[in-house]
Amino acid sequence: MITIKNVTLRRSAKVLLEGANVTLNPGEKVGLVGRNGAGKSSLFALLNGNLQEDSGEFYIPTQWRMGQVSQDMPETEQSATEFVIEGDTVLNDARAEVAAAETTDDGERLGNAYMALYDAGEHDAQSRAQALILGLGFKTTELDNPVNSFSGGWRMRLQLARALMCPSDLLLLDEPTNHLDLDALVWLEAWLKRYEGTMVVISHDREFLDAVTNVTLHIDAGKLVRYGGNYSKFEDMRAEQMELQQNAFSKQQDKIAHLQKFIARFKAKASKAKQAQSRVKALDRMEKIAPLLADADFSFEFKEPANLPNPMLSMQGVSVGYPAPADAPAGTPPTVIVQNVSRSVLAGQRIGILGANGQGKSTLVKTIARDLQAIGGDMTEGKGLNIGYFAQQELDVLHPADNPLDHMIGLAKKLTIDGKLAGQATREQDLRSFLGQFNFGGDMVKQAVGSMSGGEKARLVLCMLVWQRPNLLLMDEPTNHLDLATREALSMALNEFEGTVMLVSHDRALLRAVCDEFWMVSRGGVEPFDGDLDDYQRYLLDEGKRLRAEAVAAANAAASKPVLVAVAPPVGLAKDNGQQRKDINEKKRPLKKEMDGVEKSMATLESEKTALHDKLATPLPPADIADAGKRLKVVEDELAKLELRWLELTEAMEAIEAAMA
Repeated sequence: MITIKNVTLRRSAKVLLEGANVTLNPGEKVGLVGRNGAGKSSLFALLNGNLQEDSGEFYIPTQWRMGQVSQDMPETEQSATEFVIEGDTVLNDARAEVAAAETTDDGERLGNAYMALYDAGEHDAQSRAQALILGLGFKTTELDNPVNSFSGGWRMRLQLARALMCPSDLLLLDEPTNHLDLDALVWLEAWLKRYEGTMVVISHDREFLDAVTNVTLHIDAGKLVRYGGNYSKFEDMRAEQMELQQNAFSKQQDKIAHLQKFIARFKAKASKAKQAQSRVKALDRMEKIAPLLADADFSFEFKEPANLPNPMLSMQGVSVGYPAPADAPAGTPPTVIVQNVSRSVLAGQRIGILGANGQGKSTLVKTIARDLQAIGGDMTEGKGLNIGYFAQQELDVLHPADNPLDHMIGLAKKLTIDGKLAGQATREQDLRSFLGQFNFGGDMVKQAVGSMSGGEKARLVLCMLVWQRPNLLLMDEPTNHLDLATREALSMALNEFEGTVMLVSHDRALLRAVCDEFWMVSRGGVEPFDGDLDDYQRYLLDEGKRLRAEAVAAANAAASKPVLVAVAPPVGLAKDNGQQRKDINEKKRPLKKEMDGVEKSMATLESEKTALHDKLATPLPPADIADAGKRLKVVEDELAKLELRWLELTEAMEAIEAAMA
């Protein structure tokens, strides 16, 4: 188990934890919560050995293996599959030992090395890695793509898959859902529920915490408090504690006031001096109950839109996607992602946009937001439509060197020039006051955005969005960098917003609270989704199982004997005379003869491979294990060569058919 006893943690001069005590038992799933800056990441650093306690005692079993997501952006030409397989440290060690043992004449060492390699899962490493990659939202066609070919968010998903690939007794996850869509998030929840080790996770997603944790650690004002239960139970128990603490504090204040009144009244009287003095001592000995210092609430609201056109937007036969690249040959058609969309967006609607990763949710939203041109069809906007758009990459468009006030002044000037002001006050003092509503007060209005946290940047983007007084809100993953308090504030603000909301999010609590209808983007189209989010989660899990089954089947097929499929001759060939057919057969005869020999050899080797696997799974003397391991490697290498030759022969025969057709 993990024990923290009277531990104090500091970062520079700031005390993050003081006198912390907690015990975590094997197999517990722990959610670590607290305000941004409370010390969650520092506690993680203590757990993974990157930070030492300033005082107190910290213990973690030395034999425990640890898995965690590296925060470094991977830079490698390795395929996605190989990169994730390398996360299996046990398999890596076994491979290294086999390589080292093969350079010696020690048969026993080599036998043990091959047995360890088998036990480490060398035989199914590829299928295990690819199941993780597909579960996190990648396509089957991307399994062998180089890591460097993916964007930053997708590379971080590969880092997560690599961490899950690592056999571990303790798994540390810091905001694992930030780069995930809802389909990948649902899959990750299911995976973590099956994880048998101890897990500690930092997350601002309440439904995720409720689904995967059974213990909650809360960091507040330097104290670390353990609660039995998930996040929702923690909230209930903490509310009860806060109420009890407030009641106890009020009672103690009444008692203190009574004692002080007695002391003040009788301390000058000789007959009562002794009693007054005893009450002074009682006050000194009294252990003061702290007043209730609840987290400062954060809230905001969207101003009433200047107008509400109805319908807001009408789409008839609209196709969305991306234009051909600038360097593409002339005449290259655009890439269509979603087509034939015929939907209307009405005033006051609350629409959640669902769909598996890569189906086109963000592309649809970008087109409605005018960031992309529709490829086809008619899109009609209502008169006075004013779109407020929060994009996934919205934080990237902030200027790191500028401060919040600079951004607000720039926004005010732009709307003034475009003639899109809706009655907002534009004086500098008014802009300062507005920023203050989003907790940008005092010196923060002059702080460079580049030095701010992700949550502070997201709050600034929300501030700028609210100030524009939109009547149609398009929000694509707005909660990625928001803490729980700000997510709650956003949920309340969206519920009170009088305009229309279209929301893409993996935060199910936000979707449940805000949306009363759903659109499903799937298979190149957009249709209403009649079920609720629970129905959608079941759909995503079923779809994920299907994709992973396809990947495993493909991997198994690649490792087994290819099967020749009889293919009907080309139509043109059927009309050829018998002599041409005879010529083709004559040219193919030596190739067909060699292919028959290759197939026989492959069948023999496959049988031997199966027998060797069965043999290695039974108790054997070390020398026999070494011999079987060596032979298995030879067999697998020879099979790979034969499979390559089989493909070459197939292509050669197809080329003959095509040339003489």
